[in-house]
Amino acid sequence: MRLSAMASERSPLITSGVCGLTLTTGPCGSASDSPQESSPGKPDQGLRRLNTFFGVMVPTILSMFSIILFLRTGFVVGHAGLLQGLLMVVVAYTIISLTLLSICAISTNGAIQGGGAYYMISRSLGPEFGGSIGLMFFLAKVFACGEYVLGLVEAILDVFGADPELSLSEGWRVLPHGYWYTVLYSSVVLLLCLFVCLVGAHIYSRTAFAILLVVTVSLLSVFISTVAVKPKDFVILHQGPGNQTLLYNASYTGFSAATLRNNLGPGYSLDYSTNSVMSFATVFAVMFTSCTGIMAGANMSGELKTPSISIPKGTIIAVFYTFTVYVVLFILVAATCNRTLLIQDYGFLQRINIWPPFVTIGIFCASLSAAMCAMIGASRILHALALDHLFGLPLAPATVTSNSGNPWVAVLYTWGLAQCVVFAGQLNAVASLVTVFYLLAYAAVDLACLALEWASAPNFRPTFQLFSWHTCLLGILSCLVMMFVINPVYSSGSIVLLLLLLLFLHYRSPTSSWGYISQALIFHQVRKYLLMLDVRKDHVKFWRPQVLLMVSNPRSSCQLILFVNQLKKGGLFVLGHVQLGDLDSLPSDPVQTQYNFWLSLVDKLGVKAFVDLTLSPSVRQGTQHLLRITGLGGMKPNTLVLGFYDSCTPDDFFLQDSAFCRSSVGESSEGEYNFGVDLPSLQAHFPPVRHVESPRWLLPEEYVGIISDAIKMNKNVCLGRYFFELQGEGKDSKVDGSERTIDVWPLNLLQPGSGDYQDVCSLFLLQMACVLNMSSKWRYARMRIFLNVETGSCDQGWVDNEETFRELLRKLRIRASIKIVRWDSVVQHYALPEGERCGEPTPGLSEDFLSAVNCMLKEHSSQAAVRFLYLPRPPSGRNQSQHYLAQLEAVTYGLGPTLLIHGVTPVTYTDL
Repeated sequence: MRLSAMASERSPLITSGVCGLTLTTGPCGSASDSPQESSPGKPDQGLRRLNTFFGVMVPTILSMFSIILFLRTGFVVGHAGLLQGLLMVVVAYTIISLTLLSICAISTNGAIQGGGAYYMISRSLGPEFGGSIGLMFFLAKVFACGEYVLGLVEAILDVFGADPELSLSEGWRVLPHGYWYTVLYSSVVLLLCLFVCLVGAHIYSRTAFAILLVVTVSLLSVFISTVAVKPKDFVILHQGPGNQTLLYNASYTGFSAATLRNNLGPGYSLDYSTNSVMSFATVFAVMFTSCTGIMAGANMSGELKTPSISIPKGTIIAVFYTFTVYVVLFILVAATCNRTLLIQDYGFLQRINIWPPFVTIGIFCASLSAAMCAMIGASRILHALALDHLFGLPLAPATVTSNSGNPWVAVLYTWGLAQCVVFAGQLNAVASLVTVFYLLAYAAVDLACLALEWASAPNFRPTFQLFSWHTCLLGILSCLVMMFVINPVYSSGSIVLLLLLLLFLHYRSPTSSWGYISQALIFHQVRKYLLMLDVRKDHVKFWRPQVLLMVSNPRSSCQLILFVNQLKKGGLFVLGHVQLGDLDSLPSDPVQTQYNFWLSLVDKLGVKAFVDLTLSPSVRQGTQHLLRITGLGGMKPNTLVLGFYDSCTPDDFFLQDSAFCRSSVGESSEGEYNFGVDLPSLQAHFPPVRHVESPRWLLPEEYVGIISDAIKMNKNVCLGRYFFELQGEGKDSKVDGSERTIDVWPLNLLQPGSGDYQDVCSLFLLQMACVLNMSSKWRYARMRIFLNVETGSCDQGWVDNEETFRELLRKLRIRASIKIVRWDSVVQHYALPEGERCGEPTPGLSEDFLSAVNCMLKEHSSQAAVRFLYLPRPPSGRNQSQHYLAQLEAVTYGLGPTLLIHGVTPVTYTDL
């Protein structure tokens, strides 16, 4: 079950391209560092050959030691003092320990593939956040690579530098000093790292343990030297401003209480490498770079035998080990070296060693190892980003790999950016930026774990339990606070860059099959608020249309769907469809497989709608089901919208809209993961539109019965006709309604004797027209309300009715012009038979009357964009259904887009 789930998580964001983030060969042919191919759905066990020690502990320890251990221990203790130096260590390790708890929780919650931290963040938070943080993490690795190279060059020049004024260290001084020489040496070292990375990461992994042994021996020699070496005095020379030479007297005192006491407090002074005065923030920034290696083991996740066990276990041991080493080394240095030696010579460990080459070799090995590790890790992250197609063409070449699976183009990308970093010229100059980038990445890991914990998803069951949302939140806050303490400018800039990347990825709208933590969080909150949405507290002044639109075939209904999307006014909008059939006679439910097609249709049209499908023996029964069960809690449809029942041949909207006609070739290369529904399959799923000779699935009696059922269930009913003629409703349309007119006929035109403009149905008609007038594409449309009056009689009550109606519009805050229509010539064709109910149209209405009503509507509303008409209550007798539909068809014939409305619920309110 878990393996099949993770197989989908290895799929890229679009279907063209290599599958997943793993460095193993996947189902789509992605390559690995081994020529062997792995079977689909299973990681290649031949590639996963590293255990906890070699795969996690060794790279993590080497990354955390890097250059800080040998080249910046004196810098930290000298400037900050022992107490503040230990405080920095405690704060730094507290931050990474909180992040480590999150890493352990995420890594023990399922199979971890290649990509390390990027994989964990992207698969937890989704492509937008994962992609933006992944790129930031890549940049952090690039800057770290440049920093380690600069540190290595600094150590090389300290031993082999030709200028005798810069140091009194013994060695072969043949290399000239200077900014451009530093850049040159750094470029040569980077070329060496590039060569190793192009040949393959396996060279580094094979030598990592040997490098760790060398570093360990060097470290032991440092510890032994504090006891074995006798006190010494040194003279240190630096080149000051104006080419003057600055001389400093320094000493190694051996264990001394006085030396320890003098080194307890801070002594921030000028840094000779950058010529700037140090502070707690700048020193902490340099010191924290030693803690940026905790994800080195996680980045090896694609090569680990059991990453969910090795990552937490190996990382915790490595963090505890390095913390102990740093604390012990800080105390030994503070007790044996005076402050001048610590501050004025970052390579002082070579001076006080029993055999200086021990430290020199350790520095070279640790720095070169850290630089190669950073370059390899950065290239793998970039390769993973490229495989997911998050950033499009700029990173597309990074997907290329060699025959052995080495992402050599990604390595070249990394090398080129690292080459730019070395132009900084000094290690301390880029330390702050490296630290800020890493802290932001750590905050993202904590955020991912926090989101998983808050989502309360049943499948979030990490075997590592020593964490809580409190530790995640504390980790996020501590990372953010320290970012701004170190450098507010860099921190603000990195956050702005992160937001820009988020907006870019959101604009590209990549979708994936990874699972979105946002969906889990939204579900958690929506469920809570739906429970709070109490239907007993509904009030008419907060009423809004919540629409169920029944759709037979979207090919002929797209314009009506787009129109109702404007009509909903922030309310619920559901597309309903009834699939005819009986589940007892079917092997499985055919409706479940259709949801993706309908949801893809919603995406194509750009409407904010839900989809609800049902299986039923009849359309009427299925509509009843949807009216009852669609929605949840206080969000249930209160209005049913149907297309008009007539004999017109519908137009195929799919043949008119370019979004549905575009060639499918190459479509997925620019789009996103389409949930298995591409354009050809979407077109093929929905059948062609009905022809005149085609049989009708819905009888007139059943259609009228649906209207009657909805009214009995206290639902408002709207019938839409001729909406295929309505243009400008698409998502790309710039129409604002300034050229449009909305005509409202609030009187029941098939019952001239009623004369009531203030009944529930008429007021509902006005409300719906007003709601449409508030939508974006109808905001500037003119609304006209037509009042039908009989002026031939002596009764002049219509004048009072007009004034009363104007007062009503004022109270309802409806801005509309009132048009008086004298329809004496129409009414003379009307005769109400004895015993007919006043609320229903009579089956005996003459064709002359219906034709006269139609001509009146055409005369006054021929130029309107849409018309709102009063829909009479359907007849109670089943045998009258065809007469009812014939009357509606005759009245609305040739009008253009028309909405017949019958309202049953009060929706207007005049008080506050």
